[in-house]
Amino acid sequence: MQITILTLFPDSLKPYFASSIPGRAEKKGLVQIRLVNIRDYAYDSHKTVDDRPYGGGAGMILKVDIVHKAIEANRLKGGLKRKNFKEKVVLTDPTGKIFRQSTARRFSRLDHLIIVSGHYEGIDERISNFIDETVSIGRYILTGGELPATVIADCVIRLIPNVLPKEAASKNESYSLKNIKEAPQYTRPSEYRGFKVPEILKGGNHRKIDDWNKTHPK
Repeated sequence: MQITILTLFPDSLKPYFASSIPGRAEKKGLVQIRLVNIRDYAYDSHKTVDDRPYGGGAGMILKVDIVHKAIEANRLKGGLKRKNFKEKVVLTDPTGKIFRQSTARRFSRLDHLIIVSGHYEGIDERISNFIDETVSIGRYILTGGELPATVIADCVIRLIPNVLPKEAASKNESYSLKNIKEAPQYTRPSEYRGFKVPEILKGGNHRKIDDWNKTHPK
């Protein structure tokens, strides 16, 4: 699978995707992560990507022609010739459809996911004509779409086969099982300031532990 993030600040994302699970997944060849600077598709020598909004208002708006050019330039042209090739362009926006585990699972089945990260006061509304889906990680405003794009990509990467050491590690996480939340987890010391680890978890009876986990969600 390939994940392409279109952003004005690719360098801010590089350390995250080079580390931990995403970094290891890429080294194993399980995913290819591309961080693309939208400014590379600007037309002028100043690399201008935004302009004042029609009708007035505060802030600057990302230009539809430049963002669209970045999208089209990063589509996997060769992949389109493959049978059943699946590619999707996603825009991060607080007004979009809420991103859930089920959304991540659906995205993880794609061959190529392009995530468009907005910035400033947003992107010219006409970009919606070139987007497959608009998603939100919550109804709140961030400085830009880089954090939502990272959240989406990280969640998707974890669901790619063989990324996690054991399939169960993914299946047993919160929201991966319908109507079951993750049980509380403990480690040593067994008692801290009067707060103790439940005795059943220290007994070694895995059947009882499984039953306890199912009946004690957070």
